[in-house]
Formats: sequence, structure tokens, C-alpha cells
Amino acid sequence: MNHALRTSVDIDAPPSVVWDVLVDLDAWADWNPFIVSSSGSVAVGEQLTNRMEPPGGKGMTFKPKVTEVVDQQVFEWLGRLGLPGIFDGRHRFELSEQGGLTRLEHTEELSGILVPLMRKSLDGPTLKGFEVMNAALRDRAEARARAVS
Repeated sequence: MNHALRTSVDIDAPPSVVWDVLVDLDAWADWNPFIVSSSGSVAVGEQLTNRMEPPGGKGMTFKPKVTEVVDQQVFEWLGRLGLPGIFDGRHRFELSEQGGLTRLEHTEELSGILVPLMRKSLDGPTLKGFEVMNAALRDRAEARARAVS
């Protein structure tokens, strides 16, 4: 069973500034209300340790592997619950310049036998978590862009 979560936000800052905020994992605890801590290296093949606390949902720590990094464009990881095929999530941040703004596409492709059982949580607290993270990232990147201009 497959399911996707898709969100986006326009940010009034250049992709370089948004990228710098996004990949500074040590600072996530300072601004990110959804993934409240992250550690590791933003490099393909590296393992991260992320603490997720979705609004109104149950918090959990997970250790995804970074699967794609394209400077100032793409940061993606693959998280798994147990063995492949149980519950897999490919979490992706994609940046593009759109008329002077940066568009963040923040998505997750989910697959595995547990996806149908977790659908209510995914479409509720988890999706809300994506949205609050997007807003917090926008606010931090726009403040940083204003500070340097």
C-alpha cells in the first residue's frame, strides 16, 4: 500500500539561504516544531537521528539514511520501521526558484503493510507537522534573508 504526503510553501528568500537553514541540522532544535532535533551529516549514505513530535500525535525517534543531496536543491532520506516493506518513508525537501521566491516542496512517499493502519495519523498529525515545519522554516529563512540584505 502506498500513500503520499505533499506540502509546499513559498519563501521570500533565495534558495541559498533556505538551504543553509534546512541543512543546519544542529539548529533544528531552535526553530523546528515538528522534527525537534536532528543529528548526523547531510551526505548520501549517512544515517541521521531525528526526533519527530507531530502536533497532537505521538513522538518518536527514528534513524533514516540520507539518499539524495543536491546542493541548494534536494535533501532526501529514507526511514524504515523494522524490515523493508513494513513501513518505509522517503522524506524529501526540494527547493526551486520561482519568480524571486524559493518554493519548498516538502513531501513523503510512504509504502508498506502498515501504511493503511497509520493513514489517519499520517493525514492528521503528521501532515500538520509538515505544515508547521514549513511555516517555521519560512519564518527563519526570511528573517535571515532580511538580516543580510
